[in-house]
Amino acid sequence: MVAQKGKDLLLKIDSDGQGAFVTVAGLRTKRIAFNSETVDVTDADSAGRWRELLASSGVQRAAVSGSGIFKDAQSDALMRQCFFAGDIVDWQLAVPDFGVVSGPFQITSLEYTGAHDGEVTFEVALESAGQIGFAVAP
Repeated sequence: MVAQKGKDLLLKIDSDGQGAFVTVAGLRTKRIAFNSETVDVTDADSAGRWRELLASSGVQRAAVSGSGIFKDAQSDALMRQCFFAGDIVDWQLAVPDFGVVSGPFQITSLEYTGAHDGEVTFEVALESAGQIGFAVAP
C-alpha cells in the first residue's frame, strides 16, 4: 500500500438497517485496531520452557475510533440514537487501496468537548459485536 491521504479513510454507519451507509461527517481523525487474545497451553513438558499457544482459539475483536467536528445532522443524530439506545448496527471503515472492513459494532463511548473560543468537537469509539468482514479494494 502506498502513501494515502488520511481524509480518504471513511467511517460509515448503516442509516436504515438495510445497508444504506452514510459517511460520519466531520471526522478529522480515524483509527481501527484489530486484536486477538491468546490461549496459553504451556505445560511442564513444553520444549525449553517456552510458551506454547493454541492456534485459532483466541477471541478476536476490532476497535474503531474517531474525532472531529459536527457537519452533518443525519450522521450526528444516528450516532446519538445508537449510543443512547445501546444499539448494535453495521458500520464500514473504508481504507483506500486496502479494502473495506465491515460488520456489527456498538458505540462504547461518545464524548463532546468545546473550548470557549472554539468549536464543539466529538469523539466516538466503537467495539465489534460480531463477525467482521473484509473486502479487498478493487
